[in-house]
Amino acid sequence: MTTVLILCGGQSPEHEISLRSARNVVAALNRNLFSPVIVGIDHSGHWHLLDAIPDGILVNAQNKVFIDPGTRSLIHGSRAIPVDVVFPILHGPNGEDGSVQGLLEILNLPYVGPDVLGSAVAMDKDVAKTLMRSAGLNVAKGKTLHPASSIRFEELEKEFGSPIFVKPANMGSSVGVHRVSNTQEFEFALKDAFQFDTKVLVEEAIVGREIECAVLGLDDPQVTAPGEIKSAEEYSFEEKYSDSSKTQLDIPAKRIAPELLGKIKETAKKAFATLQGSIMARVDMFLTTKGEIYVNEINTIPGFTSISMYPKLWENEGLSYADLITQLLKLSIERYDEQNELMRTRQ
Repeated sequence: MTTVLILCGGQSPEHEISLRSARNVVAALNRNLFSPVIVGIDHSGHWHLLDAIPDGILVNAQNKVFIDPGTRSLIHGSRAIPVDVVFPILHGPNGEDGSVQGLLEILNLPYVGPDVLGSAVAMDKDVAKTLMRSAGLNVAKGKTLHPASSIRFEELEKEFGSPIFVKPANMGSSVGVHRVSNTQEFEFALKDAFQFDTKVLVEEAIVGREIECAVLGLDDPQVTAPGEIKSAEEYSFEEKYSDSSKTQLDIPAKRIAPELLGKIKETAKKAFATLQGSIMARVDMFLTTKGEIYVNEINTIPGFTSISMYPKLWENEGLSYADLITQLLKLSIERYDEQNELMRTRQ
C-alpha cells in the first residue's frame, strides 16, 4: 500500500479552495492502492495532522507535525508515519510557486506536479509570458509595474486601448485582478493588486472565447480536447467558486473548426513544454473570432473541486476522476525513480 501525503490549505487567499479540492481528491483516492495521510497548513504556516478536512478555514488546529528528511516520515509526537508520495493541493503563493516543491526535493520525496523551476516560472505571469513570447506563442501585450513605477492610465490606454487588465504577477483564481476603463478604476486596481504582490501586470484586453485544455504526462504529455468557460459576468474569484455562480462549462467546447481544435491542443502542449511543465497543468487560452489563439496562463495545480475544469476535461476523454488521481500519483513516482538514477556525486 502506497502512503499518500495530501497537503492542503496553505498561506494564500486560495486556502479554502485548496481544502475543497483536497476533499474531492481524498474521496476519489483508490483505497486498494493508496492510503491517505492528510496534513493541513494553516495561515501561519504550521502543519497539522488532520482526521478530516474542515469546511472552512483551518483554524485552532492541533496535532502539529513535521517531516524528518532522514526517514521521509511524518513525525507526530513519538509516532513516525512513513510517506511514499506527496500530493500538494496548494493553490497560489507558498504552494504553487516552487517553494513547497523545493522543500519536497530537499526532503527527497516524490510529488505531484511540475518541479521547482516549472512551478516558479508558470506562477510568475511576467516571466511566463516573456518565455512564451520568445517561443513564438501569442500572449497579451502588457507592462510590468513595480511599487516605484510611475505611469498614468492615459499612457496605458494610448498603448493598449481600453479596457485594460491589472493583475498581480504571482497570484491565481482572479485574486487581485481588475478590468479597468478609467483613471479612478486604475488607481484602485493598482493599489489592490499591490496588496498581493510586489510586481503587477497591466495588459491589453483580448476579446475572445475562454478556452482551456488539460495536460497530463512526462516526456510526451497528453492533451485533452478544449473546454470553454461561459460566464454571464466577469470571471472573478467569487464567480468561479460561488454556489450561485452562473458560469457554464462546455466540455468539449462547441463550434470550433476541426483545424483549430488541433492547433489549440498543439498550443497548449507547446506552452506546457516552454514553461518546463511536468505531470499536470491546465492551460488557459483565448480564441478570437479571427481564429487567433492567445495563451493567458498555465495553472500547475489546477482546481480539483466538484466543478473544476481539469478533472472534468479528463472525464470527457474517458479518464475517471479516481483513475486520474491514480495516474498523477504513478507519474510522480515514475519521475522520482528516473531522477534518482542520475549521478549526484562524482565517482
